[in-house]
Amino acid sequence: MKAVAIKAFGGPEGLAVIELPVPVPGAGQVRIATEAIGVGGVDAVIRSGALAAYGYRTGHVPGGEVAGTVTAVGDGVDAGWLGRRVWAFTGTGGGYAEQAVAPVAEVLPLPAGLSAVAAVTLGSASVVAHFGLAQARFTPGESVLVRGAAGSLGITAVQLAARRGAGAVAVTTSSAERGERLRELGATQVLDRSGAGGRAAPAEYDVVFDVVAGADLPSFFGRLRPSGRLVVVGAVGGQPPADFGAPVMAAFQRSLSFAAFSAATVPVADRQAVRSEQFAAAARGELRTVVHQVLPLDRAERAHRAMAAGEVFGRIVLTP
Repeated sequence: MKAVAIKAFGGPEGLAVIELPVPVPGAGQVRIATEAIGVGGVDAVIRSGALAAYGYRTGHVPGGEVAGTVTAVGDGVDAGWLGRRVWAFTGTGGGYAEQAVAPVAEVLPLPAGLSAVAAVTLGSASVVAHFGLAQARFTPGESVLVRGAAGSLGITAVQLAARRGAGAVAVTTSSAERGERLRELGATQVLDRSGAGGRAAPAEYDVVFDVVAGADLPSFFGRLRPSGRLVVVGAVGGQPPADFGAPVMAAFQRSLSFAAFSAATVPVADRQAVRSEQFAAAARGELRTVVHQVLPLDRAERAHRAMAAGEVFGRIVLTP
């Protein structure tokens, strides 16, 4: 079968199309003929080599989110899964392929009316946005600043905050055009990447929902109200400085809070319950999925180049 692997860490040119044996599902797993493969920020971080210390090696096949049809089941898995169209989380790799395996606990049937492309646009983003806002203890009426709102995760967070009654939903983004698109999804104020702009925008927020991290993270503590919470759910901008928490201590009497959130800490059953609800909402048209581009699997390098250039609004999806 065709797959895309990391042949050399670094830039997108390190991705290459290869041939691999069709995988055999192990106990508790299913094999899926992929129809759609989500391209995520974590794929780019792994490809860069930044996580090599965690055991990633060249030859790794990126991709953690696929949708398609179950073609085989492993020991202990109900044969009733065969032939079903599903979404699946494959882990931190294995998805950039014509066939992928996943634990059956991380597989969810697709509801009628939800395409495979829409499913991989929403599947992971929905869980991180939902539980990330919960980690921030967000409540209706509070103001939220979504930093890095142009990706599928930020777009979902904007919609969920607006649907849950946020008093204001500000976003940081790179252009006025993207800002207008985010307003259509629920944003009330548009700021530039530094958090400036938006004459009617609040000076401070109850929650900063941060997809970016990076060198500028410390400055966003200054955008929190007393008892405000900043939650980092991604690091597409890289790691923050070693002393990034200094502003919290300097503003000790403002009782600011910082947290990092990973969906890995949420029980699988809870993740799947939320994902199922969000899939149903998307199928009803109540939650929008934004697809930047659909590309063939062998154009994965082009997808990564677009992400690196900051060109993507929504999600890029690969198809075999």
